[in-house]
Amino acid sequence: MSGLDWLVLVGTLGFIGVYGAWKSRGVRTMETYFRDRSLHWPTIGLGIMATQASAITFLSTPGQAYADGMRFVQFYFGLPLAMVVIGAVFVPIFHRLNVYTAYEYLEHRFDVRVRCLGALLFLVQRGLAVGITIYAPAIILSTILGWPLGLTNLGIGLLVIAYTVFGGARAVAETQKQQMIVMLGGIALAGVLIFLRLPESVTLPNAVKLAGAFDRMNAVSFDLDFASRYNFWSGIAGGFFLALAYFGTDQSQVQRYLCGRSISESRLGLLFNGMLKVPMQLAILFVGVLVFVFYLFTQSPLLFNASLLEQVRGTPHAAELDAVSKRYDRAFETQRLAAEAYVSTLDSGSDAAAAKDRLRAAAAEVETVRKEARAVVARAAGRQYAGHGLHLPLVRAELRTGGVNRAPHRGDPLRRDELDFERASGIGIDEHDRPLSAPVGPTSIRAA
Repeated sequence: MSGLDWLVLVGTLGFIGVYGAWKSRGVRTMETYFRDRSLHWPTIGLGIMATQASAITFLSTPGQAYADGMRFVQFYFGLPLAMVVIGAVFVPIFHRLNVYTAYEYLEHRFDVRVRCLGALLFLVQRGLAVGITIYAPAIILSTILGWPLGLTNLGIGLLVIAYTVFGGARAVAETQKQQMIVMLGGIALAGVLIFLRLPESVTLPNAVKLAGAFDRMNAVSFDLDFASRYNFWSGIAGGFFLALAYFGTDQSQVQRYLCGRSISESRLGLLFNGMLKVPMQLAILFVGVLVFVFYLFTQSPLLFNASLLEQVRGTPHAAELDAVSKRYDRAFETQRLAAEAYVSTLDSGSDAAAAKDRLRAAAAEVETVRKEARAVVARAAGRQYAGHGLHLPLVRAELRTGGVNRAPHRGDPLRRDELDFERASGIGIDEHDRPLSAPVGPTSIRAA
């Protein structure tokens, strides 16, 4: 890393930590530590969004769009409705009972045993979710800096614990506001950089039409199809009740709007989250769509796990893999030329249907060759191989070729964390070309 990279990394972390400590310097009592009722709605809203978002959001959601298009956004269509119900029903009850946690309400309604059970389930669930949330950026940082993965995990965890313990609820809310601004800025910058790396002939409308040619712009479907994971109706119904449970009963979210200086501020913070969450997810998914278009013109690795490919080249299946690699080079070149021809027809206004068919056929050939490559790897490894994630291995590949880490050598052991994380976070496409995504459930919304 250059001096500027270190300045940005250390400066951002340092500023967020110092700013949170400074804003929470007046915390002296249990009331201000656990439930500082002084926050305005913008801080509440950004805190709610930052609590739900994580590194998983920015690693897996673009991969979801790359593999399956924009339709995942429908999963969030029920969220604004849930914010209205929580603001109208839950917030006044919590404020009237003057509770510190959502589970304190269970003691009022039932008894202390129910409260303890609810709190225990929350702690176990949240502990597991936070483990993955910290693990994702730790893999990136350990690759960039060459640090041991375990120590990187420990360092991130200690940093988060430090400002949380010292500053309480106000420190968490203030630091999350800054973190959310950084994350939104990062997504916008990523989209701009990817677009600028497209060929000059590809305008933004052309990029959208290229993605649409492969059904990647399928944002909304009103088909009442019970076999479809994402459509408008499942988003409204399933998304509504999932968001109602998560934002209405999970202490990590309830604490954010318990800190509102009034019921109105808490309600406005929830509505702010409801209105901004869907556009934010659209933007993140669109970054994944731009990555898909980028790889129509720029050749991606045959498989993104470079170290595994190097291991296969040290087996009797090396010649078979080399033959598939050469076929992949030819297939990609055909796809690139077909993509350029399709863009030309869009610019000239001529009939693009034939050019679109040729492009889809060329892309299908590329995927066929990659399936064959996965089959070769599976035979060499003696096990089933799924095409591992797009973004994380690509980051590692870019970092290695940039000189941060050496390129993998033949016979290098496959890093277990590469396989474990990509399987756990659900980034990429499996051996049947189905998108891998986090399971839909109370924990998945935290990681989405």
